[in-house]
Amino acid sequence: MNILNTTLFIIFFGIGTNSDLEIKASNYIDGHKELAIIEMYRSGIPASITLAQALHESNYGDSDLAQKANNHFGIKCKSYWEGPTYYHEDDDYDRQGKLIESCFRAYESVYDSYIDHSNFLTRTSHYQPLFEISRFDYALWAKGLQRSGYATDSNYAKKLIKIVEKYNLSIYDKAENPFSKLIDLD
Repeated sequence: MNILNTTLFIIFFGIGTNSDLEIKASNYIDGHKELAIIEMYRSGIPASITLAQALHESNYGDSDLAQKANNHFGIKCKSYWEGPTYYHEDDDYDRQGKLIESCFRAYESVYDSYIDHSNFLTRTSHYQPLFEISRFDYALWAKGLQRSGYATDSNYAKKLIKIVEKYNLSIYDKAENPFSKLIDLD
């Protein structure tokens, strides 16, 4: 295949293009946006932040942690966790500086992962200042998560903000409460 034909092939069919990632992102968002909205109304965490964290932490649902443990938020066990676990190398080192497997929470379903994510943030004291931020201010939420130590990545907030803006996730922060249709207040 000559250079012109190769170039045309890449333009028309793509080889590992961003369009693959866009499709994965779109499918993930479509499959999980309602759950993020439900959790927003239950917990106060913006749906945009929940979705951005899930997209980032689970590699659009394709990470080993997401696939094998239904953990879409990278939540580690912590000393008080009594549920199922999954061990995976992440960022924990032993006393000799050797990378060791980290204990992550495992869930029966993605649904359980989303619920535990909300519960983890709402019930952990150092995340409480987040709940003073408007659910419509995803940038402050992202910065607050980073400040509170959710992840060790010093660019965590920037990454979440970029995901929210790239996929216009803030529209879900304005979504109607899905339960309001079920409850007749008259």
